[in-house]
Amino acid sequence: MAKSNLRDTQKYGVPLYGAAWAPLDRVRSRLKSREPPAEKEREADGGGGRGGDAAAADGDRGCLVLAGGGGEGKSGIPNAVLLAEYDFPSGSLSEQPVAKLGTGSELPYRMAVHPQGDGVLCAMPNCCRWFEWEDPENSEDHKLGLKMSEKVLGQLENVIQQLALVFSHDGSLLAAGGEDGKLMVFKWPSMDIFLNEDQAHKTVKDLAFSLDGKFLVSLGDSGPCRVWDLASSVAVASLPKEDGEDFRFCRFSQSSEGTQVLYVAAVTGRGASILTWNTSSWKRISSKHVVRVPVIAFNVSADGKLLAVGTTEGDIIIINSTSMKTQTVVRKAHLGFVTALAFSHDSRAIASVSMDSSATVTQVQDTNNGGGSRLWLIICIVLLAIAAEFMRRRGLFS
Repeated sequence: MAKSNLRDTQKYGVPLYGAAWAPLDRVRSRLKSREPPAEKEREADGGGGRGGDAAAADGDRGCLVLAGGGGEGKSGIPNAVLLAEYDFPSGSLSEQPVAKLGTGSELPYRMAVHPQGDGVLCAMPNCCRWFEWEDPENSEDHKLGLKMSEKVLGQLENVIQQLALVFSHDGSLLAAGGEDGKLMVFKWPSMDIFLNEDQAHKTVKDLAFSLDGKFLVSLGDSGPCRVWDLASSVAVASLPKEDGEDFRFCRFSQSSEGTQVLYVAAVTGRGASILTWNTSSWKRISSKHVVRVPVIAFNVSADGKLLAVGTTEGDIIIINSTSMKTQTVVRKAHLGFVTALAFSHDSRAIASVSMDSSATVTQVQDTNNGGGSRLWLIICIVLLAIAAEFMRRRGLFS
């Protein structure tokens, strides 16, 4: 089992329910496209523009989008969407948010960041709000900002609490699942609806698009997972539970052989297991028990090599997807239970948040790659020693 190299935790003053990494390169590109022509020409000529400097700085820097708050009560705890900066070389999170946008009495309970840099979508108690990126004027440190968009998502106004929000990998589709069991899929950004299922589940708990955008998997608080063919807008498969399993989360990924698989994190009386499904036959491939306590967060790295679960005890367990063995355990990453997990886009770090108002980023070693490199180094040294001895005996050098 490996230990993480770098880990940093900061508290940001509000209970946190959502976390995601901003796609900085795409965000910068979007912001640049909004600049006046004169500003673009000045940057192209190297006349003090910030585009090139920002791109260079972003190589070692990540931006986390965090969301949460105290809800509608009179606790005095605000509701907000926050941006925090992460420095990869030093492994440090900014002590204070680099941007904080209050949302009044509306608690941003679920969140989805558009993969192409369009903006951030948050599910409030009775609607969904859209936030746009902004580049604050005179910001010489290249920090980003957020602002409430004037765009109104009519189909997601005056709705019951949405418990699941997800964009497809290319950003062309948006799926939303509500506390009332209703499932909706929209084209983005037109918001034309082409899947509208009132009784997808008793309550929709999680959603996941396949990597190619052909399927959507939904799961609820009872019954099986459902697989939706997005071309026909009908359910084409039902993934049953076994032995008292309670399905909690679903994610598509690539297997080590390059094929697409579906992972489902489930809770039983023994704790938590990760189930793997074939996405051609929709048959269960395997079930791996991973921890003795319930999981409350789950995610998969972009490269498909790592799975992560967050527990009710504040721990994070990172699992090698090929061997399904535990690779890293981050004990007490949070004092409260883990509410969300997000791998960085390059898969070298994982962010986690909790209701205790803390955010933690942990950099994780790839033990397989590291072990392989060491093995090849040893082999090379041995081969060089054999070659040197052979040449000495042949008298090629003394």
